Amino acid sequence: MKTLFSNIKGDAFGGITAGIVALPLALAFGVSSGLGPSAGLYGAIFISFFAALFGGTNTQISGPTAPMTAVSMVVIAGIVAANDGDITKALPAILTVFLLAGFFQIGLGLIGLGKYIRYIPYPVVSGFMTAIGVIILLTQVLPSLGYYPKEDVEFVTNFKPLAEEVILENILKEEAKEGILVLEDFSKTIERGSKITPENILKESQTLAAKETSGALGAIKAFPRAIQNINWLELLLSLGTIFIIYGFKRITTKIPSTLVSLIVMSGIAVGFGLEYRTIQEIPSGIPQIKWEIFSGFSLSNITPYIFTALTLSLLGAIDSLLTSVVADNMTKTKHKPNKELVGQGIGNSIAALFGGIPGAGATIRTVVNINAGGKTKLSGMIAGIMLLIIMLGLGPVASKIPAAVLAGILITVGIGVMDYKGLKAIPSLPRDIKFGPLKLSSEVLIMIVVLLLSTFWNLVYAVGIGLIIASLMFMKKIGDLTAERSDVKTLKEKSWADEKDFPKAFAEKVFIKHIKGPLFFGSTSDFQALAQQIPDTAKTVIMRLGRMQYMDQSGLYAMEDMLQDLKTKNIEVLFVNLLKQPRYMMERIDIIPDFIPKEHIFKSFDECTNWIKKNIKNNL
Repeated sequence: MKTLFSNIKGDAFGGITAGIVALPLALAFGVSSGLGPSAGLYGAIFISFFAALFGGTNTQISGPTAPMTAVSMVVIAGIVAANDGDITKALPAILTVFLLAGFFQIGLGLIGLGKYIRYIPYPVVSGFMTAIGVIILLTQVLPSLGYYPKEDVEFVTNFKPLAEEVILENILKEEAKEGILVLEDFSKTIERGSKITPENILKESQTLAAKETSGALGAIKAFPRAIQNINWLELLLSLGTIFIIYGFKRITTKIPSTLVSLIVMSGIAVGFGLEYRTIQEIPSGIPQIKWEIFSGFSLSNITPYIFTALTLSLLGAIDSLLTSVVADNMTKTKHKPNKELVGQGIGNSIAALFGGIPGAGATIRTVVNINAGGKTKLSGMIAGIMLLIIMLGLGPVASKIPAAVLAGILITVGIGVMDYKGLKAIPSLPRDIKFGPLKLSSEVLIMIVVLLLSTFWNLVYAVGIGLIIASLMFMKKIGDLTAERSDVKTLKEKSWADEKDFPKAFAEKVFIKHIKGPLFFGSTSDFQALAQQIPDTAKTVIMRLGRMQYMDQSGLYAMEDMLQDLKTKNIEVLFVNLLKQPRYMMERIDIIPDFIPKEHIFKSFDECTNWIKKNIKNNL
């Protein structure tokens, strides 16, 4: 186990590099959320530092991520709309949700929920991640075109009649709370109504216009007007940003292309004195605690937000632990899932106190940290400190960044976060369920349902519905195929009866593995440990698959990853008694014959033994 200061040089370089990579994304996610760039920076600073300090993944870099920002954006928009479009008025409630989400994550870690994250099926994750990408793309189209609905006078005017109704309705609600019997004393209502100014109506109209065009569906509705009102300068700044991000990667990947695009396009905008729209001003002083969060902190006030906070915490848990798995694969280590949840919860809670948006483990930043030499928790802490130094020293400069540049950065984030592996597999997956005359793939159905519901309805509910559908379909398939209990284990097993006569000369070179029961999303974690269990002396692995009746998409990709790992180690794999459904799945994505040639698939163990005697005896 590495101590905190055992790799100072590598951790310093990794943390500084990861902090620089995080800067443009933190600003962009803050603007996208609706709370402004400073909220993104505060989230990146505090979550990175405290999640690293208290978390269970040594090399993880945490901060605002695309999934967490997408959900936060919806939460913020809903609370702001409920507070007459006043962000200042809504801020205590918003930060309360974020604070509660952090508390819930700490609780989830303490009760040991981390180990259950692996039970989320691949199609649900795939549909969700693709939806996140679509939402980011759609919501950033308008700012990249330089169109802001609240500033479109003609569009806002259409909402004035409705705005008057809303204002009057709010007056009546206030009178009801005050106990005024309107029918008996209508004069007070008239008096209050007479105080409504054109400015009040305009402000409410702008709020309604912004609400109408919020989210993915709202962006689609507003797109025709955006096309008619393109700000060509903003569009060019956005397109230039996208071009540099993708183009610079072809030159080198050692310098973050997002940072290059941010500096170059902002330099062009400022240097040529262009009249562009800037992001909100970034405070240059030390971050201050938002004490107003405690102004209405009571059980009755926080009750409406408990479910929202819980769902946000669950999303952060999933997002973080998936990144932890990536870090494990790169560093050949093992993270502590429950400790990681506690660390993420502490980071998100502290970030909320300072007005930061919530975050999670960030895959790209974590990979950058590892590749740059980061090995201990110190790297994540340094990344947070690096961002704080940048904010304190360059806050006024960063405030001049064009909003269109951040929109361009977010468009590339949206494109990158989508699960192309899952999308490419759609035509290949077996159509195993019937809807009347139609035959569909259950995996594809789950993915599409989660994708559509997440994009156009509710991200959290979509995941819940996807999990329910996946569970029901799995139970039906397993009920149809076998009542035998799943038994995919990595512990040392007893030899089967027909293996007792297996030549002892092969014992050091040939490794035999039994797969008993379905290989599905709940058993992939154990299965993935197979490659680590195989001895270094092994040259051949025999996989006995006669009792593996079923394989789902998660199991399919787990099998593919394991075979890829064995192939890189020059270990040959032989299949014995491969059943119909798993074979069909593996043929659809070319595991057979790319990884397992057909001549390496045997009907019986005796056939496999004879092949070994003839083909690898001389190599012993």
